[in-house]
Amino acid sequence: MTLFGAIVLETFMLYPNIFADPPASLELTMEFLAVTGPSDFFPPLGFTVWVLGAATLVLTWRLPTVRWWVLLSLAMFVLEGVVSMLYFWPRNDIMFIEGSAVHSAEYLRQVASEFTTWHARSRMVFNTIAAVAAFIACLRLHRHNLVTASAAKRSPGVLTGEQ
Repeated sequence: MTLFGAIVLETFMLYPNIFADPPASLELTMEFLAVTGPSDFFPPLGFTVWVLGAATLVLTWRLPTVRWWVLLSLAMFVLEGVVSMLYFWPRNDIMFIEGSAVHSAEYLRQVASEFTTWHARSRMVFNTIAAVAAFIACLRLHRHNLVTASAAKRSPGVLTGEQ
């Protein structure tokens, strides 16, 4: 959920400014994000999500109604990470490391346009599915816990084997 919130913030608050008028807006962005930026934040957060997602999958494996939603969420986050590494990170290098020192303004505008288009079509979709699946998994786990607690109250020895 935290990663989804960060992606939404980046999409609707940062990107309209970053991609407003390439290459000038890209250069302004590089000045503004000189100390720290998305490349310092998202890789460690994404890796943390992968590790915690894998741990959650292991811990919920015996609950099929939860397991498949956790697996879907984790798969979407892993897929989003792989797409980011293969597609978006090279474009970040073009726009923010090489910039106008290496590339023409027209090429930078093209790369910026491709970046924003495919961000909406891939990263936002993957993250939305992952967040919804994680939320459903939480609801299913909560329901499982309620049913288990209710059964324990009705027949305390059934769950512990004390009959």
